[in-house]
Amino acid sequence: MHGSEILERISARRAELDEVEEQLAKQLAEVRAEPDELAVAERVLERVSEQLADERASAAPAPGQVGGRTVMLIPHRAPDVEETMLPPDYQRILAAVRQAAGPGMARQVGEILGVDISVRAKLEPLRAKLVRLVDRGWLRKLPDGRFTTRL
Repeated sequence: MHGSEILERISARRAELDEVEEQLAKQLAEVRAEPDELAVAERVLERVSEQLADERASAAPAPGQVGGRTVMLIPHRAPDVEETMLPPDYQRILAAVRQAAGPGMARQVGEILGVDISVRAKLEPLRAKLVRLVDRGWLRKLPDGRFTTRL
C-alpha cells in the first residue's frame, strides 16, 4: 500500500465520519425538540378538553317535570332558592369550595371531596358540575380557572 492510497482512505473515512456526524446532529436536534412539541400538544389537549367540558356543562339544561310543574335539577341562585334545594352532591361541592383556602382549582376541590384526581374521567365530571354551579350563579370562576364562592 502506497502513501497516496492511505491518504485517500483517510480522506474517504473523514468524509464518511463528517456525514455520520451531520446525520447524528440532525437526529439529536429532532430528539431535543420533540419534548417541547409534546408539551405544547398536552397544553392544547387540556385546553380543548376544558372547553368541551365547559360547553357540555353550560348547554341548556333540560328542565324536568315535578307534579306538573317544570323544575330544574340545578336551579339558578335566587333569593327564594335555598342551597338545600340543590342535589346533595352539589351541596357537597359548594361546601368543599368554601373549605378550600381561597379560590381553588377543580383538582383542589376534588381532593377535599376524596375524588381520585389522578383519573381524568373522575375529575372532568366534577369540573362540569363546578361550571354548572357557576352558570347558575352559585359559584364564580376566576379568569385563571379557579373557583370561588359568590360574595
